[in-house]
Amino acid sequence: MTQFHEAQRAMRAIRRAAIQRGTIAVLDVGTSKVACLILRFDGPERDRMNDGVGPMAGQTSFRVVGAATTRSRGMRLGEIDAAAETERAIRTVVQAAQKMAGIRVDHVIACVSGGRPRSYGLAGSVLVPTDVVSEADVARVLAACDVPDIGDGRETLHAQPVNFALDQRSGLADPRGQIGKKLACDMHLLTVNGDTIRALLHCITRCDLELAGLASSAYVSGLAALVEDEQELGAACIDMGGGATGISVFMKKHMIFADAVRLGGDQVTTDISKGLHVPWATAERVKTFHGGVVATGVDDRELIEVGGGTGDWERDRRTVSRSEVIGIMRPRVEEILEEVRARLDAAGFDHLPTQQIVLTGGGSEIPGLDTLAPRILGQQVRIGRPLRVRGLPERASGAAFASAVGLCLFATHPQDEWWDFEIPADRYPARSLRRAVRWFRDNW
Repeated sequence: MTQFHEAQRAMRAIRRAAIQRGTIAVLDVGTSKVACLILRFDGPERDRMNDGVGPMAGQTSFRVVGAATTRSRGMRLGEIDAAAETERAIRTVVQAAQKMAGIRVDHVIACVSGGRPRSYGLAGSVLVPTDVVSEADVARVLAACDVPDIGDGRETLHAQPVNFALDQRSGLADPRGQIGKKLACDMHLLTVNGDTIRALLHCITRCDLELAGLASSAYVSGLAALVEDEQELGAACIDMGGGATGISVFMKKHMIFADAVRLGGDQVTTDISKGLHVPWATAERVKTFHGGVVATGVDDRELIEVGGGTGDWERDRRTVSRSEVIGIMRPRVEEILEEVRARLDAAGFDHLPTQQIVLTGGGSEIPGLDTLAPRILGQQVRIGRPLRVRGLPERASGAAFASAVGLCLFATHPQDEWWDFEIPADRYPARSLRRAVRWFRDNW
């Protein structure tokens, strides 16, 4: 078993112990903001945690008791660019959330939006010696999955069994205790650059915090923004962040594909800054308060005061029309959506029973996106806000907090991963050079 798999297993144990003690924090370290939510588990609920097979294994209930957010520093394209700056932002936000909650936290679950994620579909099968499927048989079939050569310097972030089949019956969530002779499994493997993970882990450790879990931000955004039917029947979640746009595809309540486009809201702001010759902070304000992607006749008459970069307000003072701002923003937003469309097409998204697409993340709040996006992505597009969770402040309930809310669900409703099972060392798969086919075209 690789060192990182052992670390993943250790993090699962830390998470369970933290929840038993009653508190854990989730940390979304994004390119534009860092958000921290502190969760508290009360009474007998926290003792009901029983890990098992299936999407809702180990359920427990929680309440958000602390929430804080701060502007991100030292991040670029979803990855750490200046560690000292990122560390300062993490310290700031965790201390503010602890102050609101009135409790100290030592363990955090974090998410990764950069790292150039790659998705693989794996398959494996074994014979069941006793005709009754046991935990050991589940471990053996996971070990039998043909793992591709993921490349040097990359680590497995998620390795989730997404479908079990026993003889002729497919679509089983938990095959244990069922009778059959041949057990087959489909698994989704998501890998990222190891350096991206190590840099985040280093910053978190320097803040005197212990990592109790790590997830793909595209995955946790999907958990938060897709409703149950969408997760079941098939849908894509597009998480439009500041530095990157995450893509996750769900089917039968499991993530079956993930990717990321290295473009986001920050590129839109940069375009405004260059196009209007204004400082970046001014461009961000113009985007936030006056931005849009669909122009109307009224926008020519709506004038926005902007200043240059000299600090001499009287000399710099000038106005631009809102239609000029829209003219700068729209091409970049179209580029992001077209790149997302290309990634979905390459993944075989059109083979799913439904083509529902949900846009979330801070970038999804751009006015007019609900009109523009269907022209590029298809007609079944909606803007998604994260699920409501108990105790979540109103200011943290918007689309920009989809990853943070999704981390809460990931912390408390973990899906099974490869490392949750005692896979025999001699059965641990050797890396094969044969890349697995995208199995969901055939299996769903």
